[in-house]
Amino acid sequence: MPSSPSSSSTTSVLAGDLRVVLGRLHRRLREEAHIGDFTWSQTRVIVRLDRDGPATVTALAQAEGVRPQSMSATVAVLKDAGLVAGAPDPNDGRQTVLSLTPACRAALAESRAKKEDWLFRAIQTRLDAAEQRQLEGAVALLSRLLDS
Repeated sequence: MPSSPSSSSTTSVLAGDLRVVLGRLHRRLREEAHIGDFTWSQTRVIVRLDRDGPATVTALAQAEGVRPQSMSATVAVLKDAGLVAGAPDPNDGRQTVLSLTPACRAALAESRAKKEDWLFRAIQTRLDAAEQRQLEGAVALLSRLLDS
């Protein structure tokens, strides 16, 4: 049920508080485990290739809203680090299709496991059963916000 106009001030405060808390959670999860010291752009490429699958430099550049030359430089660093590999595009041999290497996939899986382990331990040790159920409901609400 949407809020009434009279509660817009309360909703505004809630929105600000939520932004701050989620930012703190995001930073804490980043501290728990990360796959390396990469720039935001490099991390975005890893996340995109993981989520969307193999892509060309051109497709990555379009998806990220940057020039292909800039994306090429970003991808080169990831290739040098052994996180991204290229293979000829089966539909157009002039293009290279980029994908995550097995080493990168393993690092991502380890990073996610460390983050989930920290969350599991924090939830288990800091929240009682009733609070854990409240958190479960809050996660469902956050999912609804993201789906809007």
